[in-house]
Amino acid sequence: QVQLVESGGGLVQAGGSLGLSCAASGGTLTNYAMGWFRQTPGKEREFVAGISLSGLSTDYADSVKGRFIISRDNAKNTVYLQMNSVKPEDTAVYYCAAARAWGRVVTNLRHYDYWGQGTQVTVSS
Repeated sequence: QVQLVESGGGLVQAGGSLGLSCAASGGTLTNYAMGWFRQTPGKEREFVAGISLSGLSTDYADSVKGRFIISRDNAKNTVYLQMNSVKPEDTAVYYCAAARAWGRVVTNLRHYDYWGQGTQVTVSS
């Protein structure tokens, strides 16, 4: 059973940057494709960014493309989301997730097996 714990959320001004981390325990992330999702009240959880097992492939939602960067350090069992040029509409609870044995980027949340508890990101205008 993999446990995921996000950290790094908080309050940031529009145009600023924030880095999120997702640390895993109970299993090695080398066996998982990883993703970041976000959710606001009353809305469905949406895909933000994903990275393949190897880290060689990434994908992003159009709304964050060119501003956010997903990366992973398998030696540290950690995945990161660097958020740059943030906007008020980026305000949400951000979740990391692990999809078992997927060799490519996974964008569909239904294919993810493990989820973190989420971390709040608030962007002020």
